[in-house]
Amino acid sequence: MKTVQNYNEVDMKRKVFQILVENTSGVLSRISGLFSRRGYSIESITCGDTADKAVSRVTIVASGDDEILDQIEKQLAKLVDVVDIRELKPDESVYRELALIKVKAETSERVGLITLANTFRANVIDVSNHGVIVEITGNSGKINAFIDLISGYEILEIARTGIAGLRRGTDGVVSPKIR
Repeated sequence: MKTVQNYNEVDMKRKVFQILVENTSGVLSRISGLFSRRGYSIESITCGDTADKAVSRVTIVASGDDEILDQIEKQLAKLVDVVDIRELKPDESVYRELALIKVKAETSERVGLITLANTFRANVIDVSNHGVIVEITGNSGKINAFIDLISGYEILEIARTGIAGLRRGTDGVVSPKIR
């Protein structure tokens, strides 16, 4: 008997796009609107300043099949505010994410939690009577592994920034100057 594989398991891929945009009012709304109108999926989106205050760097992680991901790139490139768009390929780029994790931990449980945090080079940034907040930075795999390891504790809240990334080396650096 032939098994039918789930579409998501077979064809879904992820791409990380680095987009330099003019730092204008509503630019993120126009970008997210493009995704919304076409039914595209955004896994994460981050935005911040560049060396040129008139330009912002947006990093988007999107998922879909090859055709959808190519279409996303083409549609984003057509937006008026977009100065440059590039795919950040995993083997040519550095990705980082920040997570703040609030964990219920009584005094007797903290030593074990702090030991795990130290192993992952995470920082305990707040301690209260009944819990701690841990800050961890790294790639998504590292953060997921840390969360899995502390799952024996009661995780109260998690805030993740989404991926920020840059291409390795100095070749192909795009000056953030407006066209």
